[in-house]
Amino acid sequence: MKEQKSIPTSKTQRSAKFVKTGLQVGGNYIKYYSKKLFNPDLTRDGLNEDNAADIYASLSELKGSALKVAQMLSMDKNILPRAYVNKFTQSQYNAPPLSGPLVVRTFTRHFGKSPEQIYDRFDIRSTHAASIGQVHRAELNGKTLAVKIQYPGVGDSISSDLKLVKPFAFRLLGMSEKELNVYMQEVEERLLEETDYELEVRRSQQFSQACKHLDHVVFPTYYPELSGPRVITMDWLEGVHLKEFLQTNPSQELRDRIGQALWDFYNFQQHELRAVHADPHPGNFLITPDGKLGIIDFGCIKEMPGEFYRPFFSLILTDVLQNKQLTLQAFRELEMILPDDTAAEVDFYYEAYREMIGLFAKPYATAEFDFSDQQFFEKLYSYGERISKMPEFKQARGVKHFIYVNRTNFGLYTILHDLRARVKTSRYRPVLTITDQK
Repeated sequence: MKEQKSIPTSKTQRSAKFVKTGLQVGGNYIKYYSKKLFNPDLTRDGLNEDNAADIYASLSELKGSALKVAQMLSMDKNILPRAYVNKFTQSQYNAPPLSGPLVVRTFTRHFGKSPEQIYDRFDIRSTHAASIGQVHRAELNGKTLAVKIQYPGVGDSISSDLKLVKPFAFRLLGMSEKELNVYMQEVEERLLEETDYELEVRRSQQFSQACKHLDHVVFPTYYPELSGPRVITMDWLEGVHLKEFLQTNPSQELRDRIGQALWDFYNFQQHELRAVHADPHPGNFLITPDGKLGIIDFGCIKEMPGEFYRPFFSLILTDVLQNKQLTLQAFRELEMILPDDTAAEVDFYYEAYREMIGLFAKPYATAEFDFSDQQFFEKLYSYGERISKMPEFKQARGVKHFIYVNRTNFGLYTILHDLRARVKTSRYRPVLTITDQK
């Protein structure tokens, strides 16, 4: 892939890029409607392809939070047209990399040395490039290392980038401004944490230690002395990403093993640690040659306070969801039903959200669940498509914690579906303590 020799870092440069992209998108609409005058049956497929290509080209050049939002949207196949999903998926681990001189500049700025002065060997060409940073292979004292380097200006441009990306999000998502603002605020908080590489190293060490007992899950060792605000050094894990793994036509036994490792990894964190790795896209995982799940990124962690965890996960317990009063109480605590809702609105949202929770909780309803069940996912996608068209869901509902917790769990379900894995879901179920139930 062609290397990027510079990156816009100032607000003026980045704003100008957004304006240019907006003009390109506007031009695409003009071309589409001009063609539609002569062909009333013309679909929006070509328009979506052109817009997706132009927007992705712009975001991939800007990188940072703008590209991260595209990455997040690509994980929900139900939100965007297929053209956007296909294009934005590239941001997960195949974005255009930065050139060697920019990489060296980052090292000299933060370490006062070039990479060659720090490591015995350093490959100046990156092996993977995503939204926040890119990875290089290095060697030191006989060890093969992965060195993650953050793109210049990423941490300083988050707030201004999100303001600039809002017009695109309005058009793509059809959200109300209030709902989008709640979404963007939560995203901004998590992105600020993701660009703090020293925080990521500490969390990586904490979470890999807490999860080390899980079967078939492996983590790299991290090296704080070779890391800093914009650089992380860790052991190199051999393996392939999910897409390449599936192309090898793995056995059902191996699919199930990797799927079980994913289920255990996520549900142990949610229900035992009350904090979870909230970035379940395929670029953050490797399948090792010996058939284990390698976790290579802890940049995005979502902590779940008790006032969210208790009502949300209590709904997964069958006796709660079957009790209308308890269910309504949980919905109110989670702000899914609001104080000024009319009786008719309460009934409407109760039925709608109860259906949603019932679908989400289905894997928990039995001791084992087959994530290759196409019918289950068709119901999930059908439900999402149906409510996305309802005016009742254009207003902001639900506490901010839903954004990343839903993203985590539905992202997990999607990966397990791609694996067609059969998973023992009786492991690491919701844990409600006496304190939680008060």
